[in-house]
Amino acid sequence: MSKVALLVRLSAKAGKENGLAAFLADAQPLAVAEPGTVMWFAVRLDAQSFAIFDTFESNAGREAHPNVSIAAGLSVHASELLAEPWEIGFADVLAYKLP
Repeated sequence: MSKVALLVRLSAKAGKENGLAAFLADAQPLAVAEPGTVMWFAVRLDAQSFAIFDTFESNAGREAHPNVSIAAGLSVHASELLAEPWEIGFADVLAYKLP
């Protein structure tokens, strides 16, 4: 069961919204390969706002997560795609429903 999560908020630069959306969609196989990640979602909140929501079974998985390939790739492209630095929030999973 997922017990902890990360919520990463991203704001695209004007004109780079589709580029950020494509980056996030293309990151899905990398998320699948991450050993500590239980669930991973990349979402568009409005025209320029995006988020990544990840869940983990333990704090160890969550703490290792910012060092994985998606974060590294985002760091490389941040100045091109992001209007401001991303915000990382830590969360505790209280409940969830699976299919």
